[in-house]
Amino acid sequence: MSYTRISISWPNGAASATLEDTPTSRALVAALPLKAKAQTWGEEVYFEVPVKATLEAGAKQVVPPGTVCFWTEGGSLALPWGRTPVSEGEESRLVTRCNVLGAIDGDPRRLASVRSGDGITVSLE
Repeated sequence: MSYTRISISWPNGAASATLEDTPTSRALVAALPLKAKAQTWGEEVYFEVPVKATLEAGAKQVVPPGTVCFWTEGGSLALPWGRTPVSEGEESRLVTRCNVLGAIDGDPRRLASVRSGDGITVSLE
């Protein structure tokens, strides 16, 4: 069930995402707005957020490109748009299982313009 929409912006672009109603999504929304510093890992952007959560029942390691994930071990949002260093074939594989929060609206490949060190802003739409 759709919960809310967020906006994610960086120096060279922006994306909207629709979050599902999960405990981690609610914790993220409660922490908004937030600013972070982007890191990249293959075709994935991730950044620390001030949220603490445990793995949820639906946590996954392989997700469709554009899935909004929360990496519980690193306290970070993870936004894969393609292959990562641990992918097999063309899949988007996260470093470990992560909570699935929702999905980027539209083409997730626009995340390719994010560079490590870029400032990221996440806010409610």
